[in-house]
Amino acid sequence: MQIIDLGLTNFSDTYELQKEFVRKISQGLCEDALLITEHYPVITIGRSGSKDNIFQTRGIEVLSIDRGGDVTYHGPGQIVAYPIFKLEDEARDIHRFLSYLEDVGCNFLESYGLSPKKRSGLRGIWVGNKKIGSIGIGVKKWTTYHGIAININTDLTPFSFMRPCGIEGAEVTSLKETLSREVDLGDAKEKFIRSFKEIPFLAEAVSKV
Repeated sequence: MQIIDLGLTNFSDTYELQKEFVRKISQGLCEDALLITEHYPVITIGRSGSKDNIFQTRGIEVLSIDRGGDVTYHGPGQIVAYPIFKLEDEARDIHRFLSYLEDVGCNFLESYGLSPKKRSGLRGIWVGNKKIGSIGIGVKKWTTYHGIAININTDLTPFSFMRPCGIEGAEVTSLKETLSREVDLGDAKEKFIRSFKEIPFLAEAVSKV
């Protein structure tokens, strides 16, 4: 698995890069990739989403995209991981892959002494009753793209402009808010990447990792 830290990027540029990796990986032209980035402020609407879940934008770009899920926000201080993995044989189970991403996120947060959890019927990662991580993927030719975002030092204000993930009354938090301190983003990226390597699903079910 090649790991690429893109730094701070425009969402659209990273999406085009993902599509190029999907093409190459699905054709067996290169190994699986894990793209790590932060995005400039953007609100994205997934395939099952609705603009009705956005109350205001205050100038933030809004994009309708081809991932699963509803409305979310990306911005600086949030780590976004795009695993572009070719799923083969028994790994061709989308629900299992989504659950795997939740496990990766939970493992990452546990490294900070937290007790994150999943919630039945609601994709994502929760600390207490607040959502800290969002998940939404796309799949083409059994190759995954899009992925998982976790709020680290993120300004949470833009989440108040929407109904996050289309969930009425959902509250959003960050690692900074939960720990009551600024978090070293470089260290967080290293821990997040390590979690992708530590969770068993990779070794058991995702090809070439």
